[in-house]
Amino acid sequence: MLKAGTACFNSIIDKYESELSGARVAVFCGNGKNAGDGFVIARLLWSRGINAKIVLCDKAPSIDEPLMYYNHALSSGVKVESFTSGSANAYSIIDCIFGIGFHGEARAPFDTVFKAVNESGAKVIAIDTPSGTDATTGKACENAVKADYTIAISTLKYAHIQPPSNALCGEISVVDIGISEDCYDEGYIETIDFDEVKSCFAPRDKNANKGTFGHQLNICSSYKMFGAGVIATKAALRSGAGLVKLMLPESAYPLAASHLVQPLFEPSPENEEKTFSKQAIDIAKEQLEWSNSVVLGCGIGVNEDTKALCEYVLKNSKAPVILDADGINCINGRISIFKEIKAPVVLTPHPLEMARLVSKSIAEIQENRIKTAKAFAKETGAILVLKGANTVVTNGDKVFVNLTGNPSMAMGGTGDMLSGMIGAFVAQGLNPFDAAKCAVYIHGKCGDEAAKKLSQRGMLVFDMMDRLGVLMSQFE
Repeated sequence: MLKAGTACFNSIIDKYESELSGARVAVFCGNGKNAGDGFVIARLLWSRGINAKIVLCDKAPSIDEPLMYYNHALSSGVKVESFTSGSANAYSIIDCIFGIGFHGEARAPFDTVFKAVNESGAKVIAIDTPSGTDATTGKACENAVKADYTIAISTLKYAHIQPPSNALCGEISVVDIGISEDCYDEGYIETIDFDEVKSCFAPRDKNANKGTFGHQLNICSSYKMFGAGVIATKAALRSGAGLVKLMLPESAYPLAASHLVQPLFEPSPENEEKTFSKQAIDIAKEQLEWSNSVVLGCGIGVNEDTKALCEYVLKNSKAPVILDADGINCINGRISIFKEIKAPVVLTPHPLEMARLVSKSIAEIQENRIKTAKAFAKETGAILVLKGANTVVTNGDKVFVNLTGNPSMAMGGTGDMLSGMIGAFVAQGLNPFDAAKCAVYIHGKCGDEAAKKLSQRGMLVFDMMDRLGVLMSQFE
């Protein structure tokens, strides 16, 4: 408890010391062990000359260890008061009301306390998890505390990465208090980090040629959605694929060619809807022999012809297939197809596409993102990239969560960009699981960099693409 409280205090000081100097700080404490961390923090803030007080939200502590640190704080001169409506009148509130043990709804008096914190206008710093969030599921009660900054102790919890509670955490920092990795259960969720991504990319051979870095086939686009193929192809080129070929319906070719000059093109037969016709399968058969990776589905539309094309490619490709967008929609209700697929497949659904795949509601998917993704990957043998805030990447055994990215990426085209990137990394020799993790991480970094320079509302997917080439330099 002393280690946890001290580590959290240091994190607060590192981030906010200049703001808190001379300001009122209220440390809201419950009556459990999380309160003990709060008592340590309050004492250390007071000793630093910061005007901190303890606010007891229920009753004085009775558990031995929190009680000891409560008495230490009192003897150091920290003022203590019982919660009233005026207690939240502070520049900053440090939330030590509940920790990882919270479940269900807030009973009195905590429901009133949560409401007061949220209505205070104060900068809220949550210790471990915002009070009112469920650390094991990511659920949140009514009026759960909304933090500006959350300090996770030792490791992230589900509350930090699962909706809806992840939206209540604000910026998140993890502090180490010396707990060994041996103490964690096998199979725990991991986050994708920079060092892991960098380790996947070897330096380029001085004597390399364009064939060294793979052949990527993008089977994408239709007349009405030609941009999907353009975005996936530009992303593949910016991600280092040696040769990229865009196979697309004939009517979409002049539209796409006006935006692309570097890739190869394979205009293909189309139907009356100006999507791929079944005759395009003959073209695909030849092109699959050429490819080291295949991106299938971006903007192709959903009809009997495109369903037949998707089925053929999935069953006959020897190269890994990245299945996205309409490609995913083309196999709805036909999950049994995975029993006939020989090559690795990476699926990249957003929540609605995932809901259709498994015949559940979007709400059910969002409430159980990790469980749903892992179960699907395990059943099908596919690698599943469940997009959204804190994208989940799993092979059915290991599960990774991505922390890069921001709400500006919630727009059409970003998924096409991601698929192109995954395909490019596979074409260059990364195994599909590593390719998916790396692409998701770098894709999110592109979104973060673009949002910094522009805005979350005003950026376009091409603004992300403009930064992709430069960002790749960090991994060479």
